[in-house]
Amino acid sequence: MRYFGTALTDTGISKNINQDSLCLKIAQTDDCGQAVMAVVCDGMGGLAKGELASATVIRAFENWFHNVLPKQIADHTAEQFAPGLVHLVKEQNYRIMNYGKQVGASLGTTVTVLLIIRDAYVILHVGDTRVYEIEDETRQLTEDQTYVAREVRCGRMTPEEALTHKRRNMLLQCVGASEVVTPDILSGRVCPGAVYMLCSDGFRHAISEQEIGSSLHPDNLRDVESMEKNGRYLIDLIKERREKDNISVMLLRGIA
Repeated sequence: MRYFGTALTDTGISKNINQDSLCLKIAQTDDCGQAVMAVVCDGMGGLAKGELASATVIRAFENWFHNVLPKQIADHTAEQFAPGLVHLVKEQNYRIMNYGKQVGASLGTTVTVLLIIRDAYVILHVGDTRVYEIEDETRQLTEDQTYVAREVRCGRMTPEEALTHKRRNMLLQCVGASEVVTPDILSGRVCPGAVYMLCSDGFRHAISEQEIGSSLHPDNLRDVESMEKNGRYLIDLIKERREKDNISVMLLRGIA
């Protein structure tokens, strides 16, 4: 399968610093066709500390993709890479937390990773950045690790109540600010022709799932140019609706 994609980010209408960090890697391998890694991190912390946390995690995954993945890809499935990805996240959690203690600052980041090997994927997920699979239906693959999402899953809160709850932005864990980080791991097969979307929470607050599915339907994303056009359209729409957070989206499509 041949993959193409794009990554778009915008500081938004109210912040001076973009604390989101993104990475999209598509590489040709000798034995396994194209390998893909997409990562979105949404940092949090005063001044530039959130940006530092998210950028630190991104650099760690970039280094892993260039220096570790090539040595193991011949005899590993996507799912078999999961333990190594979890170990990497735990290392970064320890590193960022120690830095915060040294400088007297609180900082952290969400992280959501989509790794594709041999047309199968594994997702690592901490926080409330998301992965969607878009065909005729729009499917959210990840579950938010937030207080309100947990309450909805347990039946103690309705989805409508969660939208306006005072703790709607409260994360249950994030890299660098949690003593113990336990990533969610999901795996599956890539659907040929489907669009895979990763996004920060700032991208999805002000638009509906129906609007996402309509603009980012595979029929509308036939090349990188159309991906960027439709992704930018949604970012502009989100800003028109006065979303105050940073806004990031990454789009990926595989064609047989």
